[in-house]
Amino acid sequence: MPIGFLRRVFQAADSETAFLWRGQPFSYGWLLGALDRWKAQLQAESVLPGTVVVLQSDFCPEAVAAMLALIEQACIVVPITAAAGQQADEFIALAQAERVIPPFSGLEQHAVLTRTKVCADHPLYERLRREGHPGLVLFSSGSTGQSKGVVHDLVRLLKKYQLRRQNLRTLAFLLFDHIGGFDTLFYCLSNGSSLVLVEDRSPEAICAAVARYRVEVLPVAPTFLSLLVISGAYTLHDLSTLKYVTYGAEVMSEATLQACRRILPQAVLLQKYGTSEVGTLRSHSESSDSLWVKLGGEGYQVRVVDGLLQIKSESAMLGYLNAPSPFTEDGWFITGDIVEVNGDYFRILGRQSDLVNVGGQKVYPAEVENVIQQLDNVADVVVFGERNPITGQIVCAKVTLVQPEPLKDLTLRLKLFCLQKLAAYKVPVKVVLAEGPLWGARLKRQRRPVEPTPNLWL
Repeated sequence: MPIGFLRRVFQAADSETAFLWRGQPFSYGWLLGALDRWKAQLQAESVLPGTVVVLQSDFCPEAVAAMLALIEQACIVVPITAAAGQQADEFIALAQAERVIPPFSGLEQHAVLTRTKVCADHPLYERLRREGHPGLVLFSSGSTGQSKGVVHDLVRLLKKYQLRRQNLRTLAFLLFDHIGGFDTLFYCLSNGSSLVLVEDRSPEAICAAVARYRVEVLPVAPTFLSLLVISGAYTLHDLSTLKYVTYGAEVMSEATLQACRRILPQAVLLQKYGTSEVGTLRSHSESSDSLWVKLGGEGYQVRVVDGLLQIKSESAMLGYLNAPSPFTEDGWFITGDIVEVNGDYFRILGRQSDLVNVGGQKVYPAEVENVIQQLDNVADVVVFGERNPITGQIVCAKVTLVQPEPLKDLTLRLKLFCLQKLAAYKVPVKVVLAEGPLWGARLKRQRRPVEPTPNLWL
């Protein structure tokens, strides 16, 4: 039974709180009952092992119970949250969904499993069925191209959670259909921990939840921490219970890290690393104010080839639904992340696909962003490349401001400031004032070049 070890944890923690949601506690005893109820429904509706089932929900107790029942029934689970937006239908089609659990409020104890006319015959699904294993399909964000459907064998992916670790009250910030959200969920369930489920992920709401529920672990994206610093919401709530703030999914700005160190002095700031393709590695930051991190842990090996991080994992995906294999012939996953190495520590510089090439000179957007974030009146910034007939690419910066400022004045200040701290070829040639947020629904920076706009050249 793939989640037999979890059932044993749930039984031992029967009266303990598994979830805090909408102000209400849900015990592990409740979770066991809900799991059995969903399992009975799946069997009554003839949802057979190997069926591809889409589960449309964000974190809520019933959605977790439904996912666990689907895993125990050896189904292939495809979680999709509202963050998918208009891509949800595309994902459902790409996954070859045979049953769909439509969006629900989380208050229902029963959901209609809509049948489709699709026959899910992808070779990766057939492999799971032959082995009698449950599966998981996650979709990449598509920030560097088409979204890819990642197929996991859940027997392999869940293996690492069988080792008990710390029991810490945690907030589920990362989404239900994200590998980081999956890791948060199963880490907590396997340790009998309380998981705080939220529907509003704004800095104010997260700080209020941390204070109200005395959260000990806060796993977030660097973009959220940048927003937290800008918002000042940390001054309105007691965050002293936080023991760990973990961050990952994108490159952290050194300026943001130092600011978080000042406002959360009692918390250990820990860089995490994981991908949809290989899962989440164990990590150890050199210190709370350092971007150097050790990666690895049980079941993982790491190496650097031509400046790119590669990972070999026992829990690596089986493959993509819609793309060629990204593995080397000897089984290493090529992450696409450029890193520096110092002994056993790595520093992640950014995605190879985000690199800006200015006349043969490499520019890492995160390095330039870190400088610009130190400039007065800058709330946030995204740096990216734009094609140029002379240099190949130019460096561009899209900025949001604390207070309104003429673009001409901002551009002059920004360039002079950057020239003091960066080589000339790294200084943005073009500066754009952003009309909206610089991040997407998953709170990751959107590095998309803007169309050339002559009147913005200064």
